[in-house]
Amino acid sequence: MLGIGLKIASVAIFVCMSTLLKASDGVPVGELVFFRSFFGIFALLGYYAAQGQLAGLFQTRHGFSHFWRGLVGVFSMSFGFFALTRLPLPEAIAINYASPLITVILSAIILHEVVRLYRWSAVFFGLIGVMIILWPRLTVFSSEQLVGYDELIGAVAAFISACLGAVAMLLVRHLVQTERTGTIVVYFMISASVLSLMTMPFGWVMPSGMQWVMLIGAGLCGGIAQILLTECYRYAPMSTIAPFEYTSMLLGLGIGYFAFGDVPTMTMLVGSMIVIAAGSFIIYREHQLSLLEQRREAMH
Repeated sequence: MLGIGLKIASVAIFVCMSTLLKASDGVPVGELVFFRSFFGIFALLGYYAAQGQLAGLFQTRHGFSHFWRGLVGVFSMSFGFFALTRLPLPEAIAINYASPLITVILSAIILHEVVRLYRWSAVFFGLIGVMIILWPRLTVFSSEQLVGYDELIGAVAAFISACLGAVAMLLVRHLVQTERTGTIVVYFMISASVLSLMTMPFGWVMPSGMQWVMLIGAGLCGGIAQILLTECYRYAPMSTIAPFEYTSMLLGLGIGYFAFGDVPTMTMLVGSMIVIAAGSFIIYREHQLSLLEQRREAMH
């Protein structure tokens, strides 16, 4: 129950972070990435210092791998934040659910993991759900006037973000074999902060007083949510905790409606349910295969 509680708290704070970034209207995407990453570092360092784990946090033998993970992660974050500025909050969240499905595909293609019919079927139906969400945006060109063009660009950006997020997860899978979780997260935050500074010549703005509060708050929320996400896996198996990621949809629907006046469409809701069902089945299947593997090892 503690693990599940920490996961739900992590999801809620990540949604709050997205809300603060979306509400920071007029701030360029590169600047959003900087505030999200730079101020997140302080929350992480404070946590590891309190745990007495600060020593050795920056020690690594895989600096180049951290660089690639940071580069891919920054592009994923940038496309995701851009999507937030163009789409209703629930829709941006829903499209990002494609990331675990794409991770399965990339794991089979790049890592040569064995993916059998059940998971391929779940991925197939999940991607159909994503297409249902995207379809109203993709049909914008069927009308003579490009009404909703901004939403189309936002939807495409959200899907690119999900794809890049899947690539980032593969890189993290490689890093966790030799690196501490804290080391991976801190180096990502540092990489994102440095890389986002390179967008400064392209038109950063001086935030207003309220924007300063929201941007710094978003960074701290991101850092705190990352800590809670790391901690939740200490208390419960991943297969138990992972499905609670989808509570973000309920939070996104509520905040989107009350804070931004976003009314969900039926296609978005139907597509989201299909994607959530597919993702949940993949998590369940992974859990079953893990149990089977444990039984085999116990027999030997």
